[in-house]
Amino acid sequence: MTVTCCIRYVIDPFQREAFETYARAWLTIIPSCGGDLLGYWLPHEGTNNIAMAMISFESLAAYEAYRARLKSDPAGAANFAFAREKRFILSEERTWLEPVV
Repeated sequence: MTVTCCIRYVIDPFQREAFETYARAWLTIIPSCGGDLLGYWLPHEGTNNIAMAMISFESLAAYEAYRARLKSDPAGAANFAFAREKRFILSEERTWLEPVV
């Protein structure tokens, strides 16, 4: 069964470009660590501080293996450090979804 992690970010709207840099880095890091990245989305119209990402996995066990690889990945660690340093992410929420088939 495929599961999808939907991440809702509350970002500092004055640091939208920094979040975009962060999101672009994940476009290669996530797939190299085993996640099926469906995409990152930036605010466009209306609310200016909500961004989203969606990543699918074959199972929750596959997600756990991905998290272990991500934590030891130098590019992933650097991207997490960039976010901590710049503080453009105010909060994150993760929701786990399954497809309707």
